[in-house]
Amino acid sequence: MDSFVEIFMVSPLMLAALFFIAALAGFIDSLAGGGGLLTVPALMAAGMSPAQALATNKLQACGGSLSASLYFIRQKVVSLADQKLNILMTFIGSMAGALLVQYVKADVLRQILPLLVIGIGLYFLLMPKIGEGDRARRLHGLPFALVAGGCVGFYDGFFGPGAGSFYALAFVTLAGFNLAKSTAHAKVLNATSNVGGLLLFILGGKVIWATGFVMMVGQFFGARMGSRLVLSKGQSLIRPMIVIVSAVMSAKLLYDSHGQEILQWLGMN
Repeated sequence: MDSFVEIFMVSPLMLAALFFIAALAGFIDSLAGGGGLLTVPALMAAGMSPAQALATNKLQACGGSLSASLYFIRQKVVSLADQKLNILMTFIGSMAGALLVQYVKADVLRQILPLLVIGIGLYFLLMPKIGEGDRARRLHGLPFALVAGGCVGFYDGFFGPGAGSFYALAFVTLAGFNLAKSTAHAKVLNATSNVGGLLLFILGGKVIWATGFVMMVGQFFGARMGSRLVLSKGQSLIRPMIVIVSAVMSAKLLYDSHGQEILQWLGMN
C-alpha cells in the first residue's frame, strides 16, 4: 500500500517529464540499449529511493522491450519457437540475479562494468565489418542459451546497465547474426530478463506502480519508433548508436564510481 501512496508526491509536471524521458529512453534502448541511464536518474530526481527507482525502472522498461519484441515478432524477424530455450535460460538467469543482488553488494561489478562497456564500444568501432551480414554460427542450442541467455540474463537481473548491448554482442559474435537481426533478437531476451527481474522487485514491494505505468506507455511508443528504424536503417544507424551509448554509459559509470577522484585529478575539486 505504501508504494501507491508515495506516487502522490510526484507532481503532474514531473509525471509528464518522466513520460517523455521514458519515450526517449525506449527509442534509444531499441537501437543500442542504455536507456536506463536516463530513466533511473530521473526517477531518483523525482524523489524515489535507489531501490524504488531500480524497481520502478524495471516496470517501465518492460513497456519498451515488450513493444520492440512484439514489433520484431510481427515482422517475422524473430521466431519465438526458435528462441524458447534462450528465453527460458534468460528468465532463470534474471530471476537468480535479481534474487542475489538483494544479498550481495554490487560494488565489484560496478568497478569493472565501465571497462566491459568500453570494450563493446571499441569492438563495434574498430571492427566495422562485424555484423554487416550473417556469418557462421559458433555456438548452438544449450551452450548458446547458457551464455547469451543465462549469463547476460543473470547480469541484467543483478545489475543491468548495458544488458541490451551484451545480448546484441552475443548474437553477433556467437550466433553469427547481422547487426539488425542481433538487435531484434536482443530485445526479446531483454524483455524476458526485465520481466524476470520485475517479479522479484514486486515481491520486495518496491515498485511505484502509477509512475511506472505512465512511463511504460512512454517506453512503448518510443521503442516502437526505434524498432522501425532498426529494420529500415539497420547497421548504418545501430553501429554508431552502440558506440555513442557505450561511451556515454562508460563515462557515467566511471563518474558514479570515481567522480571525486576524477575531479581531484583534473584539479576541479
